[in-house]
Amino acid sequence: MKLNFTKLRPGSADIRRVKQLYTRAFPDDERAPFLMLVLKAKKKGVDFWSISCDGQWVGMLYIVNHLDLSYIFYLAVSEEQRGRGIGSAILRTAQELYKGRRLFLAIEQLDENADNYDQRVSRRDFYLRSGFTELHRRLREGNVVYDILGVGGDVKAKEYEALMKNYAGSILSKLFTMEFVD
Repeated sequence: MKLNFTKLRPGSADIRRVKQLYTRAFPDDERAPFLMLVLKAKKKGVDFWSISCDGQWVGMLYIVNHLDLSYIFYLAVSEEQRGRGIGSAILRTAQELYKGRRLFLAIEQLDENADNYDQRVSRRDFYLRSGFTELHRRLREGNVVYDILGVGGDVKAKEYEALMKNYAGSILSKLFTMEFVD
């Protein structure tokens, strides 16, 4: 399995299919405006990857970096390609690309009352099998509370705040709730 990571930019050949996958893969309340993601990807420290496997497009990965932190905002594999180990391969490649950094992500909180509880457990287990560990921290972005998983070390609230302020800017950071809720 040969993965190829290509930076996504405005006008990239894959932008339409990445946007369609992004819209299908993430609930409305968990999606930032796609145009904002594309424009922010022009900033130093933001990596918006379009991913192909053996020459066929398979998914996307969006990572925000600050100091020694790398936050996986979004990872999605196209529906047709799921179940083939591509997601695991993407995470292994990401861990190599961001080696020496603390790589972390947020998953929906394990709430037994949630309609998609089984899916949440399955998603958590996937990340645990891929080398991530539970950081025993919670994060609120907007109205959604997430559990934090990571590789390479813990992430403190102040570090997350600095990452988000660097990414979003001081005005956007004040408009949206983005905080650890230990």
